[in-house]
Amino acid sequence: MINITDSAAERLKEMLEQQETPNMFLRLGVTPGGCTGFSYAMGFDDNETDQDIYMNVQDMKVVVEKDSIRYLDGLEIDFEESGMSGGFTIHNPNAVATCGCGSSFRTATDAGKPNEEPC
Repeated sequence: MINITDSAAERLKEMLEQQETPNMFLRLGVTPGGCTGFSYAMGFDDNETDQDIYMNVQDMKVVVEKDSIRYLDGLEIDFEESGMSGGFTIHNPNAVATCGCGSSFRTATDAGKPNEEPC
């Protein structure tokens, strides 16, 4: 299960409304890389495959590739305002280590493939 806070859902819905392509949904995933081993992927998509798991979170269609769901189960996406800026934050209970910028992680059972370059 993936959780999206009210503030993140509000921001994501606003962003989805601005998309010019109909039937867009939120796609979440994990790719090897980042300074800790895995990087998060989050964006809008309209291309569905048979490798996807679909869920409804906060009245939004959220899609996760089957290979990524084990890394994202229990994930929480939040949106935080900070002064004149704001951004999405990810809280992942599966992560045992994260990088300083919070965009990559590793789990207790899988270290992924860290990049040589820092974030």
